[in-house]
Amino acid sequence: MGVAAGLDLVYGGGDVGLMGTVARAVLAGGGHVTGIIPDFLKSREHMLDAIQETVVVGDMHTRKRMMFERSDAFVALPGGIGTLEELVEQLTWAQLGRHRKPILLVEVAGFWKPLLTLFDHMRAHGFIRDGLDLNYVVAEGADAVVPMLQAENRRLGEDPAAERFVTERL
Repeated sequence: MGVAAGLDLVYGGGDVGLMGTVARAVLAGGGHVTGIIPDFLKSREHMLDAIQETVVVGDMHTRKRMMFERSDAFVALPGGIGTLEELVEQLTWAQLGRHRKPILLVEVAGFWKPLLTLFDHMRAHGFIRDGLDLNYVVAEGADAVVPMLQAENRRLGEDPAAERFVTERL
């Protein structure tokens, strides 16, 4: 569905887990895939050789900056601590006015519910104040991702056919 909508994928470059599956699906659909991986992870990650572009960088900070620069939106699938760290960084940057790119969490079997509950808890205790709320949307499953990204782009006044999106799993 994303490839048919003209979306490309920018991600961490791996061949395993959810992101490897997503990258292979984008390739199978004729889409363009860019993987950005730090040099030290090349030996730990199984890189997906079939992608059109692999960018090897010196460190995680450069990776995240490049992923940010090459992406029009961010999609977080269920993942580990690296996924959480990158998601929270994008939420923070948006909260501080550093970008207006859509941030979307893909809810699968209640995975993100504890985090969303924590956000509510933080709001209730005044740590996420009015006017500084977090800017994200939650998709109930993969089929909702592209329509929600398009709706978010329209809401934000951007091109509804964003060229790239990021989903990330370390």
